[in-house]
Amino acid sequence: MGYFTGFKVTLRQMWKPRVTVKYPEQKRPKPVRFHGRHVLNRYEDGMEKCIGCELCAGVCPARCIHVRGRDNPPDAPVSPGERYGFVYEINYLRCIHCDLCVEACPTEAITESKLFEFSFTSRQDAIYTRAELLVSEDGAPQQLPWEDWRPGDDHDTSAWMRATSPSGSAAEEGIVHWSGERGYGVRAPEQGQAPAAVPAGSRLVGRGALTEPAPSTPAAVAAGLEPDGDGGSSGPLTPEDGALQ
Repeated sequence: MGYFTGFKVTLRQMWKPRVTVKYPEQKRPKPVRFHGRHVLNRYEDGMEKCIGCELCAGVCPARCIHVRGRDNPPDAPVSPGERYGFVYEINYLRCIHCDLCVEACPTEAITESKLFEFSFTSRQDAIYTRAELLVSEDGAPQQLPWEDWRPGDDHDTSAWMRATSPSGSAAEEGIVHWSGERGYGVRAPEQGQAPAAVPAGSRLVGRGALTEPAPSTPAAVAAGLEPDGDGGSSGPLTPEDGALQ
């Protein structure tokens, strides 16, 4: 009877609807903010966004990014700044797709696509260079022979950057803080980062921080006000005061 008891789970699943898909012919939709293969972006006029500041390499916990900057040629500048990323390499044998490089970049140069299915036959192929990461003249990512690109994988490559741009401040949600991208223009803000309401009896702990329970004052709590140290109220909490959660 022990064998039959063990097969009960298997037999029950035979009569339930299938939840699997025929991979790789059929694939499930990827989230908008998916962390996939990186791309180096261009401005709408075609100039490169990377200024060779090396902040992405400095913040990378896996030490998989190597960047070297060079002064822009005066007669033919590559980027709007004084310097540009002359050398840019990412070792995908080390990369953990944490997106810290995306958040550290001051010019929105490095972002991530939805592509995650790419395999290599040599270590050299796993080290992507600037020529492979930089988007083409029309703004589309480079598609290499060992990558399995599907429709939509090259869309919304900067979604994670746009979602984190408010930095936790509800007052900054929905405001465009980024430049346009070659071939796509100025993308719309990512929504849904602000809370719906302020809990009664809560107070702010610094600008852009979380809230904590405030001292219990019946009159203030009933009016939705923030008690101060003397038991009075300093006024209602508003989105302008910081992050409300």
